[in-house]
Amino acid sequence: MPKPLTVLNDQVREDWIDYNGHMNDADYVRAFSWAVDRFMIEIGITELFRNETLYTIFTLENHVCYLAEMTLNEPLHVTAQILDCDEKRIHLFLELYGKNEKRAAVSEQMLMGIDQQSGRPSPFPDDIFKKLAALAAKHKTLPKPKEMGRTIQIKRKNI
Repeated sequence: MPKPLTVLNDQVREDWIDYNGHMNDADYVRAFSWAVDRFMIEIGITELFRNETLYTIFTLENHVCYLAEMTLNEPLHVTAQILDCDEKRIHLFLELYGKNEKRAAVSEQMLMGIDQQSGRPSPFPDDIFKKLAALAAKHKTLPKPKEMGRTIQIKRKNI
């Protein structure tokens, strides 16, 4: 059975702790951003590749759900699951886990391949797209996360 990729292993740092005594919401997003950087490396978009080809990935949209508090020095890891992709975009789902596999946050993201010279969307280079497509095919068999596609709204009860 395939699994999401583990793309980041770290721990909650002292400067990530806020006035409530736990990890600040912005630092969950920072961890997800670092995880996207590691995901890019996994598919072949390394610093050397970016410098040589002037090709990168931008984040177009990001939805975060905070599920549990993270505390100082708590170990964390982030997994990445490709929900879908095409020649320019990746629909990615990230999950941040704490101690004892505590599911602490999730982030659903839309990423876009970018030609850095023009600053415009551009198809993934062939070798990158082949890696993405192969990984997406493996991830297609994984269950869809329950937070996928959520919208923000106040649900009202009919009285």
